[in-house]
Amino acid sequence: MLSQTFPRPRFRLLPHLSPRFFSSLCSNPQPTSLHPDQNPYDLLKSDPIELLSGLWGRAFSRPTPHLVPFPNLTGYLKSFDLWVLAYQRSCAHHTGTFPPRSAISYSHLQALLSLRCAVLSSPSTFPWGSSSDLILRSPADKPSKTRIGKRKFEQLLETAPPPFQDRVIQELLLLVLEPVLETRFSSKSHAYRPGRGPHTVIRTIRSNFAGYLWFIKADLTNVSIHLEPNTIIGYLEQAVSDRNVVRLVKSGLKRPVRPGSIEKEREELHGFAKKRLKRKILRASRKKKVLNENEPKPDPYWLRLFFGFAPEEAKTIPSYGHCGILSPLLLNVCFNELDFWMEDKIENYFEPSKFDSIWREKIDEGCHNPAWPEFVPSSGASKTRKMDYIRYGSHILVGIRGPREDAVQIRKDLMEFCATKFGFRLENSKIEIEHITRGIEFLDHIISRRVIYPTLRYTGTGGKVISEKGVGTQLSVTASLQNCITHFRKLELVKGDRDPEPLPCTPMLYSGQAHTNSQLNKFLETMADWYRYADNRKKIVGFCAYVIRSSLGKLYAARYRLKSRAKVYKIGSRDLSRPLKEATQNFAPEYSDLLRMGLVDVIEGVQFAHMSAIPSCDYTPLPRSWVPYHELVLKEYVKLQDPQFFCQLYKEARRGELESPQDVVAGVVWDYKVRGVWSKKLQEKDGGVGLLDN
Repeated sequence: MLSQTFPRPRFRLLPHLSPRFFSSLCSNPQPTSLHPDQNPYDLLKSDPIELLSGLWGRAFSRPTPHLVPFPNLTGYLKSFDLWVLAYQRSCAHHTGTFPPRSAISYSHLQALLSLRCAVLSSPSTFPWGSSSDLILRSPADKPSKTRIGKRKFEQLLETAPPPFQDRVIQELLLLVLEPVLETRFSSKSHAYRPGRGPHTVIRTIRSNFAGYLWFIKADLTNVSIHLEPNTIIGYLEQAVSDRNVVRLVKSGLKRPVRPGSIEKEREELHGFAKKRLKRKILRASRKKKVLNENEPKPDPYWLRLFFGFAPEEAKTIPSYGHCGILSPLLLNVCFNELDFWMEDKIENYFEPSKFDSIWREKIDEGCHNPAWPEFVPSSGASKTRKMDYIRYGSHILVGIRGPREDAVQIRKDLMEFCATKFGFRLENSKIEIEHITRGIEFLDHIISRRVIYPTLRYTGTGGKVISEKGVGTQLSVTASLQNCITHFRKLELVKGDRDPEPLPCTPMLYSGQAHTNSQLNKFLETMADWYRYADNRKKIVGFCAYVIRSSLGKLYAARYRLKSRAKVYKIGSRDLSRPLKEATQNFAPEYSDLLRMGLVDVIEGVQFAHMSAIPSCDYTPLPRSWVPYHELVLKEYVKLQDPQFFCQLYKEARRGELESPQDVVAGVVWDYKVRGVWSKKLQEKDGGVGLLDN
């Protein structure tokens, strides 16, 4: 769930591993004419998944995607099958249900065809953000037959949300541009991309950032907010040379946005402000809302709680003009220039030292794997100079193994690069230099080190065994307990800071015990998964379970008039799995009888009531050349299309080289011990097939 970004999940069309997928990678969309009077059913000729799979295959089969822009995408924009798919995804966002093709009415298909003609006509007659001249309406919108005045009509236009037809075009552009741009993006970028997310950032830091002493943490949110449309279009033209796509994105960026259509953030009310509110206003705000027909259901309570734990790096989602959900992709297009600039910096900065214990010769030398219980010397006459870099959205983290003067110079170069390339100079407070001993906070995790004093034994001259005390460090990635308390306090589940006291979970006051326990169990499971790669996973998840269990105890004490949590735990047990409301009359059936007859829901106990039930930290190392699974499949498929690879595979099979199993096992164990991943040499000996063999 957390492999993506914290923002709300959206449907992604990744390649499928079926024969149908592989046969569709070479397919191209058939050209269609632009006539709004055509029968839309005659234009539905192919499967949109096959078309998109073919686009993913074409994008990953290009030899130099970083140097040459993708030439032609107009054929995909003209495909009516992709327009219908974009319409289905937009309906899923607006109504909460994904309608099948057969459920789309003829009038909506005709309106969708008219919208396609308006977008692709030359010159384009489609106005972004227009709420008065709608070509395509949302299926949830009901036509109004009542007359309104001109002033009220203007007020409605000023506060109208973005139209449904804009969302359809954004979905279409996202489907077409994402596979093309994914091949250009750097592996250092992890936000708003399929197969990557906060977990991959934390795992990369644990695997690759051991041994760094100085860290540069930069917040580029102000840079991303002040990106000019011409700057975004300039970087987009380096990746895509199709004029229709660039023209459509450019018109969406440059058309002015109405202030009333932007969703305003809710202002946080502090304690004194809440006390001043009248009880009637509070009761009106807590009233149950009756949903209209075709209105999507709100997120469940456990999901709203989890979204409240979004770290600072994931809270701000970029929004450029009328591009909407396309904005995060455009942000990565612009900051991809920064990623490649930092990669060049990393390569030029590297200076190996033979007297150091790690990175003695090569920049990617795998002679140290921090997932194993080894140590990195923290002092010595000369050390290897090396740095690494990672980016999550508008936030970057640079680790440096070298003197502080180098970190200051890199910080200065970074500020000059942003001023030159993006036209905005960063403030000094937005780029911080911290030493590893102070702890660096990133994605609600604290990166620090633990000092160890191992005994080093080696054979000296004359065969004598010499024992010396050494000083080493181990990288530690722990979850921030203080940030966790802060999030709970904002959600009104605890009060206080140093010694937090749980508060009753009032939003679940009118829900049954079974439903309440089930909702908060899902929240605890999600929190256990979120802190999966933290060293203190047991401690932080145990604290969350304590807050939830105590909050439910106070809630049930108020609901069932039991006066204290002790009585609640006495009746409902420690995990609150027993029913708290038993029948007092003799002729009424008990809970066990009702449960046996299937008339009541099973009450789940609150999870993680004991520390032994909480899973431990996942220390599985992330390989240095790691890529998401769908990219690995696409690269393997492109590799299989190469005739030279098949000739080499055939020769290996004909040669029939024999090797004892003991040698293979010994090589595998050594590689995992030293590198944490199976080396390429052994994969070549095994036939060079890699993934497909498994």
